[in-house]
Amino acid sequence: MFCDGCGTAVQPGQGFCSHCGKQILGPVTAMQLRPGRVQAHIHLLGILWLAISAFNTIGGVVLYVVANTLFAHMRDLGAPEAPTAFLRPLLSVIAILVLAKALCGFIAGWGLLHREPWARIITLVLGFISLFNVPFGTAVGVYTLWVLLPAQSQQEYDTLGMSRAA
Repeated sequence: MFCDGCGTAVQPGQGFCSHCGKQILGPVTAMQLRPGRVQAHIHLLGILWLAISAFNTIGGVVLYVVANTLFAHMRDLGAPEAPTAFLRPLLSVIAILVLAKALCGFIAGWGLLHREPWARIITLVLGFISLFNVPFGTAVGVYTLWVLLPAQSQQEYDTLGMSRAA
């Protein structure tokens, strides 16, 4: 049973709330607790990380294919050697980094959906990195930081992980 003013637990027959001092009139009713921020948003956050990682995978594969087909044959089409010799390895490395980030995003999304204890830290790191990927990566990064960064979020996430294990 809870106070209808502040939500503090009160005992049956108690006349005033011990926390806010509000007078309790009539019978004390039971109030359902609202879920915390992490509990309310963790499932959506996991799905968003899986979705943005799928898009990163598509982009990384396309970039790798373009780098190793188009730029590999540019000299045959009459282009000078210098730009293609520089761009092909550069774009290949960028594509591999994008694919690595996508793999980490899949792992983080799966970990969030299964309430794994390590998933919060990986997701926070990816959230900071994603802030530079305008516009969708920035949106997911800000949402990730809003849900998982505060100290009470760590306590709630740990509690959710323990309740899943039990």
